[in-house]
Amino acid sequence: MLKRAVWQGLVSGLAGAAVMTVAEKVEQRLTGRPDSYVPARVLARLTGLPERNKYQRSLNLAMHYGQGVFVGVLRSVMAQAGLRGPVASGMFTVARLTNDQILENATGVGAPPQTWPRRELAADVLHKTIYGFVTGAVADALAARDGMGPGQRHAALCGGRRFGVGPPRRSRASGGPPTLP
Repeated sequence: MLKRAVWQGLVSGLAGAAVMTVAEKVEQRLTGRPDSYVPARVLARLTGLPERNKYQRSLNLAMHYGQGVFVGVLRSVMAQAGLRGPVASGMFTVARLTNDQILENATGVGAPPQTWPRRELAADVLHKTIYGFVTGAVADALAARDGMGPGQRHAALCGGRRFGVGPPRRSRASGGPPTLP
């Protein structure tokens, strides 16, 4: 499961980052908001490079796509485990926003979101939501080719979470139709 989750997550994350980038460019044209070089500054601080250098645009793209691609693996693991659909994509969007904030605040490049101007916060949440749901749709589609995940097989026993229903037997956890223990 994990081998498939890695490659599927890299593909899913790349798709999500690409669509998010297009959405950001469209939004910037409509609102006049300038490019943000926060990702470049975070990567520069993480690697010890000078924050302002001739490679700033390249660092920005590397961090922007790098985070998107690698965090996509988390969404793919979720899909392989059986956490699929819009609720799972919503959970993942929060994880993506959290990842950004940890890196930005830990490096001293960013500030807590509650201190941001509302328009900046709204734009960031919108774009990360687009990323989260596109990444989720791709991860879910790829995972569905492998069949139900363990969580889905468990839910199929009695239609969700119910008292007194344990997990499927180990022999059934790897595939096949679910049976009550």
